[in-house]
Amino acid sequence: MASASVDGPLVIAIDSSTTSTKAIIVDVEGNVISLGRREIALLSPEQGFGEHDPRQWWTSTREAVGEAVGKLTPAEKERIKAFGITHQRESFAPFTADGTPLRNGILWLDIRAADQILRYGTPEIHQLSGKPADVTPAIYKMAWVKEHQPDLWASAEKVTTVSAYIAFCLTGSWVDSTACADSLGLFDIAKLDYDEGLLQIAGVRRDQMAELVKPGQVLGTLKRAVADEWGVAEIPVIAGCGDGQAAGVGAAAVSPDVAYLNMGTAVVAGVPSAEYRYEKLFRTEAAGVPDTYILELVQNSGAYLAGWYRRAFGRPELAGAPDPELEELAAARTPGSGGLVTMPYWGAVQSPHWDPVARGAIVGWRGTHGKGSMYRSLLEGVSLEMARSLRELEASTGVPLKEVRGMGGGLRSPLWRQIMTDAIGLPITGCKEEEISALGAAIIAMASTGVFGDNDVATAAERMAQFTDVTEPDMGNHAIYDELSAIQGRLYSNLKETDAQLHEFARRHPDAELTGGEE
Repeated sequence: MASASVDGPLVIAIDSSTTSTKAIIVDVEGNVISLGRREIALLSPEQGFGEHDPRQWWTSTREAVGEAVGKLTPAEKERIKAFGITHQRESFAPFTADGTPLRNGILWLDIRAADQILRYGTPEIHQLSGKPADVTPAIYKMAWVKEHQPDLWASAEKVTTVSAYIAFCLTGSWVDSTACADSLGLFDIAKLDYDEGLLQIAGVRRDQMAELVKPGQVLGTLKRAVADEWGVAEIPVIAGCGDGQAAGVGAAAVSPDVAYLNMGTAVVAGVPSAEYRYEKLFRTEAAGVPDTYILELVQNSGAYLAGWYRRAFGRPELAGAPDPELEELAAARTPGSGGLVTMPYWGAVQSPHWDPVARGAIVGWRGTHGKGSMYRSLLEGVSLEMARSLRELEASTGVPLKEVRGMGGGLRSPLWRQIMTDAIGLPITGCKEEEISALGAAIIAMASTGVFGDNDVATAAERMAQFTDVTEPDMGNHAIYDELSAIQGRLYSNLKETDAQLHEFARRHPDAELTGGEE
């Protein structure tokens, strides 16, 4: 942890994610001076289901903040002036008016709604909501609830995001940020408000939704009982944004020529846009900078794919953690391993095809290939697809990228970081703060204090973001990857019909993959 600046306000920010809630205390220079963390149990009552007990969204927040604040001096506690929130997007749960959950929350990674996606997902809904027909937007899983648990929707008084529930526990009011609620896929995104037709598909009513404010505005004031427990004042709770957009704020990716790249479980990249834009390539999110948007590229098979390989075929004692020996073997192979290319669709495909039944493939096997080749090809497959999507995004916006700012666990692999840099052909600048989404929420909260002369989130981001080293691309490798990327780009259309047939086959003949997997 860094030492706090000697004066100026401090803010609390939380990031309630899939695995845990992180709480940080941040000063005006962007230094994280204290941190708390509490795990959240991931529940999977059936294969393909991903759920949380919503009560843990609050208990983990309460305890993580208590831990972080408990490390401060009394003088530092007095300097805390605002509370910021970011959260796992697309996740939701139904509640009574007093905040009692009526079922487990259904998460963004849940894939139960493939049939609803195929039935309701259309280019028109993508254009209206900004969200392609994909496994992540809540609208399709809400439609699943409507069809399978209709009494639940009838009895729910509120159906909200993670952030809205936490805000209720903090303030007593059901209020959410437009840049958080948007991820449900129920907005006319150009208007940044709920759409009646989309609500009907989901089976919910407008009065069941949280009220809305813009990011940077006040959601409410910290309840006295909560403030007393933490030993802080009754500070304002500030509307934030989803964790993806918050990562972009934390990286100060606030101009259209700078992209953020989160190499996490999923690989996500985005650029800001002053106006709403629609194309099949990307999904559009309400940004943490008010009244602007993020054009976002998504690949669910990111670090997840590398971890899957290490768990399935690596050293058991490492439990999926990076294996230095495997990294060395992969680094020794040449780019493309003499003609090996991966379609990284272990979790379906998002950008640019948005196909919920697409499947992974590794094409080009020869007897000269081994585990190092396969591992390198997996990393390359993710990187090539992201690089190709970034080039298409540049063409769409008409704004050439000058820099990519990277974050996420995948950045800690020198091999993967270099492969990604070579594939993109642009420098990748590393972000210093690991809890980058929480930092983004802290920046939005800090902007609300007016400490930088106004309440502008972009100004606060540029003042508070911190960076480490820069990885430069090897342009010789970049040329090789351009050639391999063209081959990879043609494979999707070649395999699309086969993937659909395999999806139907697996539905009729489920095996270990669909019922729990192999050890």
